[in-house]
Amino acid sequence: MSKKIILLGNSSSGKSTLAKKIVQTYNFPYLDLDTIVWKSGLTAQRRNFDYVYGDILCFMENQPNWIIEGCYGDLISSISQYGNRLIFLNLDIEICLNNCRQRPWEKHKYDSLEAQNANLEMLMTWIKEYPIREDEFSLSAHRQIFAKFEGEKVEYNHNWDETEVFSWLNTQD
Repeated sequence: MSKKIILLGNSSSGKSTLAKKIVQTYNFPYLDLDTIVWKSGLTAQRRNFDYVYGDILCFMENQPNWIIEGCYGDLISSISQYGNRLIFLNLDIEICLNNCRQRPWEKHKYDSLEAQNANLEMLMTWIKEYPIREDEFSLSAHRQIFAKFEGEKVEYNHNWDETEVFSWLNTQD
């Protein structure tokens, strides 16, 4: 059976790290939604939804297996029917904040580690607002996506353990 995996969760919940571990193990094509959502060089300006959605469809096309990760509830919701597995990383805010503080330099988002660190306070505030926000990036939006997902799904409320995740992925065949 193919593995079409969607990873969803708050910022700094470990989505990118887990996706990269899965890619290393299974050698699947991988799409970090952050890499296609923002206008080039303009992290604060989102691209048109239809263009991003089209890019996602192109990525999934003719791929028997893939992994897509992000916190964009509108995009995840629109592609969820194409996935057969959903991993919801719903970690405690303090864990996400600690992960955020330890985050390595994300070269695809920032020109330098200094530029990334200059954005740290804003990102940490955004992470803290996850349970109370009412937008597509919120806990309530992510819970709705998880509840409606019809494929195999799992929710982790702790920093995921590689063995635990791979055991779940392998038993779902």
